[in-house]
Amino acid sequence: MKTTPEHDQRMATMTFASVYPHYVTKVEKKGRTKKELHEVIEWLTGFDEARIQTLIDEKVTFETFFQKAKLHPNAHLIKGVICGYRIEEIETPVTKQVRYLDKLVDELAKGRKMEKILRSA
Repeated sequence: MKTTPEHDQRMATMTFASVYPHYVTKVEKKGRTKKELHEVIEWLTGFDEARIQTLIDEKVTFETFFQKAKLHPNAHLIKGVICGYRIEEIETPVTKQVRYLDKLVDELAKGRKMEKILRSA
């Protein structure tokens, strides 16, 4: 399924702060920790816990969030389907990056081993 310009715009303008509590709830409900969630976010973006909190407090959009991020060199290894979209086929960078994060959070919640999630190829 291809993303639409409207979908891409919605992804870019959504705030990280609005989605973050859902990430926390999702992983904790499945027995994982906020610390593990932060480890996954840090691996993908380079943001430590303090920086994540600052970005939440600033209510940055995902577009700004990923502009400030230093994406992990192995991020391209994140593949598969998330929310009905095949990550490898998403053309808009911000939408692809949001889906990378969604996929990592999903894998964490599903109990995948951390070394697999972090694509230490």
